[in-house]
Amino acid sequence: MTYQVCSRLEQEKLAMRDVYANTMIDLASKNDKIVALDADLMNSVGMVKFAKEFPDRMINCGIMEANMIGTAAGMSAVGLIPHCHTFACFATRRALDQIFVSAAFARANIRIIGSDPGITAAFNGATHMSFEDVGSLRDVPGVTIIEPTDCVMLEDVLRQLEHEYGVFYIRLSRKNAVKIYEDGSTFSIGKAAALRQGKDVTLISSGICVAESMKAAQILQEKGIDAAVLNLFTIKPIDRDAIEQAARTTGAIVTAENHNIHNGLGSAVAEVLAATCPVPMEQVGVRDQFGQVGSVDFLMKQFGLSADHIVEKAIRAVERKT
Repeated sequence: MTYQVCSRLEQEKLAMRDVYANTMIDLASKNDKIVALDADLMNSVGMVKFAKEFPDRMINCGIMEANMIGTAAGMSAVGLIPHCHTFACFATRRALDQIFVSAAFARANIRIIGSDPGITAAFNGATHMSFEDVGSLRDVPGVTIIEPTDCVMLEDVLRQLEHEYGVFYIRLSRKNAVKIYEDGSTFSIGKAAALRQGKDVTLISSGICVAESMKAAQILQEKGIDAAVLNLFTIKPIDRDAIEQAARTTGAIVTAENHNIHNGLGSAVAEVLAATCPVPMEQVGVRDQFGQVGSVDFLMKQFGLSADHIVEKAIRAVERKT
């Protein structure tokens, strides 16, 4: 794992869906085992161009997500490497039994790409906001859950998975992310990436909340609080050593996630802390609510996921240390 953090937070020029499609085309051009499946959302995730390049290796299963997972599991059984895409809510809620039985229990080799998780569903509306997808899949044995932070990480993860075996869930925001890592950075699946050192509190986050955590750390510095930032992009299996070390170093933890606070990143971190190094901990996340319609900026404030909310929780965690 060799990565470099950008000195400034700026929005990426390419959308994550474009990097997903471009990387898939490149991988498929060199490996004829790679195939793609979709549930009538090829245009949404940019895979129309993949279908044009490899018409015999792109299957549109229609609005039948459960059938898509079953089909992918069958393709895995004959040595192919299927990548299945649909919105995160459908990839998990609707196809959970097939993921459990046909994929995980059968020890299949598939990648499930759940796009627009949480508030990134934005104007698609309340029913499309998956605040529970991580929680659902944390309970399925053997499933690896990854939430790439930006395009640099997404491409590196996809290339790594070409050589891995198992059931992988990639929680993917389709739109333009905030660029966190310099081009050429590489990562280790299952290991956290330390973005900033600090001594007073550690901000642990994933997905779109990583950029908010970096903003929060800067605000906290101006208030005299030295905050470390840890990117836990692999939510399962969790990096227990990194969490314990952060707790022992700073003595206070704040988790931030675009997900329900129940059974997501915060819960996973709390389980580690309770067993290894109990310290004051606060959670930033959706508080057992359903979604609603709006822009990402509006929803971030509405559900308490912004940098200001992280700052508020960090101050409280530091106060609890004394």
